[in-house]
Amino acid sequence: MAAGPEAGALSPVMIFALVGVLGVGAQWLAWRLRMPAIVLMLAAGLIVGPGLGLFDPARDIGPLMGPMVSIAVAVILFEGGLTLNIQGLRGAAEGVWRLVILGAPLGWLGSTLALHYAAGLGWEASAVFGGIMIVTGPTVIAPLLRQARLARRPAQLLQWEAIVNDPVGALAAVLAFEVVLVIAATESAGGAALSMARGIAVALVLGLGAGWGLVRAFRAGHVPEFMKVPVLFAVLLGVFALADTVLHESGLLTVTVMGLYMANTDLPSYAELRRFKEHATVLLVSGVFILLAASMNAETLALLDARAALFVLITVLLVRPATVLLSLLGTRLPMNERLLVALTGPRGVVLVAVAGLFAERLVALGFEDAARLTPLAFALVAATVVLHGFSLAPLGRALGLAQKGPPGVILVGGSAFSTALGQALQNLEVPVLVADPNRIRLRSAREAGLRTFFGDILSEAAEHGLEVVSYGQVVALTDNDAYNTLVATDLAPEFGRENVFQLRRAREDDARHALPATLGGRRIGGEFDHAEISRRMAQGWGVRTTRLSADYTLEDWRADNPEAVPLAEMRATGGLTFIPRDKEPRGGEETRLIFFAPARKNG
Repeated sequence: MAAGPEAGALSPVMIFALVGVLGVGAQWLAWRLRMPAIVLMLAAGLIVGPGLGLFDPARDIGPLMGPMVSIAVAVILFEGGLTLNIQGLRGAAEGVWRLVILGAPLGWLGSTLALHYAAGLGWEASAVFGGIMIVTGPTVIAPLLRQARLARRPAQLLQWEAIVNDPVGALAAVLAFEVVLVIAATESAGGAALSMARGIAVALVLGLGAGWGLVRAFRAGHVPEFMKVPVLFAVLLGVFALADTVLHESGLLTVTVMGLYMANTDLPSYAELRRFKEHATVLLVSGVFILLAASMNAETLALLDARAALFVLITVLLVRPATVLLSLLGTRLPMNERLLVALTGPRGVVLVAVAGLFAERLVALGFEDAARLTPLAFALVAATVVLHGFSLAPLGRALGLAQKGPPGVILVGGSAFSTALGQALQNLEVPVLVADPNRIRLRSAREAGLRTFFGDILSEAAEHGLEVVSYGQVVALTDNDAYNTLVATDLAPEFGRENVFQLRRAREDDARHALPATLGGRRIGGEFDHAEISRRMAQGWGVRTTRLSADYTLEDWRADNPEAVPLAEMRATGGLTFIPRDKEPRGGEETRLIFFAPARKNG
C-alpha cells in the first residue's frame, strides 16, 4: 500500500492559500488597528508554525523553501531599486553615501565584535554573519515609513540605506565566506579574490545591461503594453539566476542595479510598472515573513539563550547608534535627524534568508557554532521589528520629524471657496496646503495664512519638494474639470481612492460626457460644480462649521440649514472625513460638521 502524506501535513494548495490569507490578512488587520503590519505577520507565522504546528515549511514545502524566498527577496530588492530616483535625494545625498561607504564597514566591524564577544561565536561565523547584519531590510522599512509619516529627508535616508545596503551586506558575507574558505584551505587566496571580482563585475554588467535593454525596448515600442510587466519579470528572474550562478548572492546586487538604472531613465511606463511592482511586493513581503516565522521550531528557538539576548541589546543600543553617528559625523544633517536614523535599524527577510544559507555552508565546513546563526538572525529581526514597529512614529514625533495630529489636506486650485474651506479646516487644526500654478489665484490663501504651493501638484517639483507624507487627502477644486479628473486619477494610487475628491463636473450626467468609474475621484460639494459654487459664493454663501452634541443633533442642524451642503466632518477621535455627494454625515456627539451654506439671516 502506498504511503500517504505525513500526518498533519497540509496539501500544497492549502499551504499557499494559508500563507496568502495570513499575510494579506495580517496587513489588512494592521491597517485597521493602526499597528505595525510586520509585527502581526511575525505573530501569525509563529502561531501557525511552532505554536500550533499547522504549518512547517521544511515538512510541507521542503527544498522549494530556499528558492522561493530567494526569488521573493530578489523581486523585493528590484522594486526597492525602482523607487530610488536620484532626484529624490535632494538634501539627503551626503548622508546616504556616508551610511553606505562608511556605515557598511563600521557596521560590519561592530556586528562582528558583538557576535564574538556577546553571542560567543567564533571569529569565522562572526565575520560572515557580521557582514549580513549591516542590512536594514527594505521589506520592513517601507511599511514602517508609511505608518510613521516621517519628514522627507530622514525617510529618504532610511529607505536608501536599506535598499542599497541589502546587496552590499550580502556581498560582504560572501567576501567573509571566501576568506573562511581560504582559512579552511578549501580555496586559494587568489582564487577567492578572483571569484569575488568576477561575481561583482558580472552583477554590475548584467544589471546595467538588462536595465538598458529593457528601457530601449520599451521606448522603441518593441514590447506591447500588456506584455511589459511579464517581460520585466522574466528578465528580472533571468539576470538574478545568471548572476547567482557566477557568485552566490551577487544576484541581489544585479537586480538592485537594474531597478536603480530603470528608475532614473524617465521611462514613460515607469509609473505603471512601479505600481504593479508595489502590489507584488506587498504579497511577497507577506508571504516571506509568514514562511520565515513558521519555519522556526522548538529546537531552533531553544538555541536562544541569555547571550543571544545580550547580543540583540548590544546591536540595537550600541552598534547601530555608534555606526550611524560616526558615519554622519561632520555632515550638515541636524542632530535630531541623525538620532532618528541612529535609533532606527530594523532587519528584514534578507538577513534571515542569507544567514540560513551561510549557516549551512559553515556547518558543512566544520564550524559547528554557525548552527546558531539562523536563530540569532530571527531573534534580531523579531526584536527590531517589534521595537521599531511601535517606537518609530512616537520617536519621530518626539524629535519633531513626524506629522503630529491628523493627516493634512491638499486643496488643488486657488479660489475664494478653497480659501474658505482651508480656513475652516485650519481652525480645526488640520494642516492645509493650497496648490495652484497661477500665483494670483493663491493670493487669498496666502493672505488667510494658509500654506501654499505655486506650481502644478503633479510636477516633479511637487513630488520632490513637498512633504506629501504629511497629507492624507486631496481635494481638486479648480475650474478645469479635466484637470481635476487628472489630479484625482493620478494621485489615487498614492493616497488611496477613498481619500481623493473633486468637484462635480459640468454636464457629467450627460452620456456624451460621462467618464468610466476608474477615472477621477469621489464627488464633493453635492450637485454644485465650480461655476455654481462661485456664483453662490458671490451671493454670500460660505463655508461654516458647527459642533453637534446631544442637545444639537444632526437632525437639528438639517432643520436649521435646509439648503446646506455637508463637506466634511471631524469626529471626536480626531479623524477628518470628507462627505461624498452620495453619502450623509454620520453625526454624533462632539462631531464638528463643515458645510457650505447661505449667510445667516439676521433675527
